[in-house]
Amino acid sequence: MKFLNHTFPSPEENLACDEALLDLGEEAGGGAILRCWEPRQPFVVVGYANRVSAETDVPACQAHGVPVLRRCSGGGTVLQAPGCLNYALILRVVAGGPLDTITGANRFIMRRNAEAVAAAIGRPVQVQGHTDLTLDGRKFSGNSQRRKRACLLFHGCFLLDLDLALVARCLRMPSRQPEYRRDRAHADFLVNLGVNAAEVKSALRRAWRAEVTLADPPRERVTRLAREKYATPEWNWKWDADQFFP
Repeated sequence: MKFLNHTFPSPEENLACDEALLDLGEEAGGGAILRCWEPRQPFVVVGYANRVSAETDVPACQAHGVPVLRRCSGGGTVLQAPGCLNYALILRVVAGGPLDTITGANRFIMRRNAEAVAAAIGRPVQVQGHTDLTLDGRKFSGNSQRRKRACLLFHGCFLLDLDLALVARCLRMPSRQPEYRRDRAHADFLVNLGVNAAEVKSALRRAWRAEVTLADPPRERVTRLAREKYATPEWNWKWDADQFFP
């Protein structure tokens, strides 16, 4: 597996990069990739099927200068900001293998990630709600996937030292929540790992045997995808067409 440690300047480019890597893997039949990146500014990311107006406090986001973007995978809405570490896995899907179904991929990848983080922090880590990682019942990582014919994208975010108060200001209570949340407010449900990003990156690289460094991302493809998709209100507000920002 190859390892790409690259953060683009803009939120749009960082979201586009995950999709661009998936597309390249699908088109070229390339090998597996582990990418890591760290946001440089706060922004909200809604899952593909989320309505922005239902999941975010839009006036609060505007007041704090926090843009709202949409990713290509499912799952819930998250706040990205300094203090988060994101990863993306591009993996080949083999018929009959552990990644052959959505449920199988969730179990296989989440188990490996949980073991990697537990080894890094020296504490037990649980998988709850299908694709959440938790410490003592509090969530520090949410994850989602997008599948194509030959490859899948599995990506997520680790909370390391995030301003959890900003989460509460920008995000509403989710319209769908796992049973273990029990209607807890963001401040009572989320927790930071309290470790540095380098430790988690190293743990992921060991777990996924990402031994070969990938020098450069597909910049031209990322730039085009960011401009034509992730920077457009038609994409970001696609289920709230009557509420586009002016």
